[in-house]
Amino acid sequence: MEVERVQVIASLSSHTIPAEFVMPETEQPVATTFRGPIPEIPVIDLSDPDEENLVFRIAEASREWGFFQAVNHGIPTEVIRRLQEAGTEFFGLPQEEKEVYAKPEDAKSIEGYGTKHQKIVNGKKPWGDHLFHKIWPPSVINYQFWPKNPPSYREVNEEYGTHVRGFADKVFRSLSLGLGLEANAMKEAFGGEELEYMLKINYYPPCPRPDLTFGVLEHTDMSTLTILVPNEVPGLQVLKDNHWIDAKYVPNAIIVHMGDQIEVASNGYYKSVLHRTTVNKEKARMSWPVFLEPPPEFVVGPIPQLLNDQNPAKYKSKMFKDYAYCKLNKLPQ
Repeated sequence: MEVERVQVIASLSSHTIPAEFVMPETEQPVATTFRGPIPEIPVIDLSDPDEENLVFRIAEASREWGFFQAVNHGIPTEVIRRLQEAGTEFFGLPQEEKEVYAKPEDAKSIEGYGTKHQKIVNGKKPWGDHLFHKIWPPSVINYQFWPKNPPSYREVNEEYGTHVRGFADKVFRSLSLGLGLEANAMKEAFGGEELEYMLKINYYPPCPRPDLTFGVLEHTDMSTLTILVPNEVPGLQVLKDNHWIDAKYVPNAIIVHMGDQIEVASNGYYKSVLHRTTVNKEKARMSWPVFLEPPPEFVVGPIPQLLNDQNPAKYKSKMFKDYAYCKLNKLPQ
């Protein structure tokens, strides 16, 4: 095995973790998590019949937090349960079976089974493995990276993909109306029906020293939206007013992150949320984010209707693949 998987390391270690996972003392979860009165992270009921109120709540959360949790979102509980079941079964397979889906070493894409795609910060690694693959549109799907075991995996992911697209359209509509634009303006700003949906399964194994490490280091998503289903093990933290705030687990909620492209298109009105993930001593934490990305050569920039003399463009327009290259290689945009 070329890369040592965190799941394997976790299975061999019951008291400690290797030094490359131990964060500097001043950056560890205990030292940096806010312990004061926790501000109320927005939980928004998507079944609200008052569209004006719903648009206001989504726009306000996206501006103030870059993040909200959606309840009564219309994605059937049974579909989410089966999605989670299939992903959990995959990570429960023997290691050699998972490695069949490993990201090829020379791959340009991030698709496949792997360990850490972030650049290592200060030589430190996050405590987690993952599986990436695109779920929409059909023209970009590579089934090489879709597990054949469990047998239900493909059917469940295709069904979830249909529902998550409908959900995303509702969010895009509210974000557009919240800016005073036509209902379809936001989605069109990222490629409309050509938007690519990349699913990731995050697997953070039980960790003997969760006080020393993170599952994912702090970052913003380069996507437009990130639509995420968590399991019941909390761990997501978001930065608000320079404090790291625990996002409490809300049963049956879908978590929505604003990504960098939303911030660019809205000319900074909506904020791309800085977030990270802690890990758990007793249980595996899992999550199923779907990243909505413009096609690689699609140019994203501030939406022209939002610009005027008082509100000039704050961001450059550029092809998404160029934005992604700069982001992944930590180059200035």
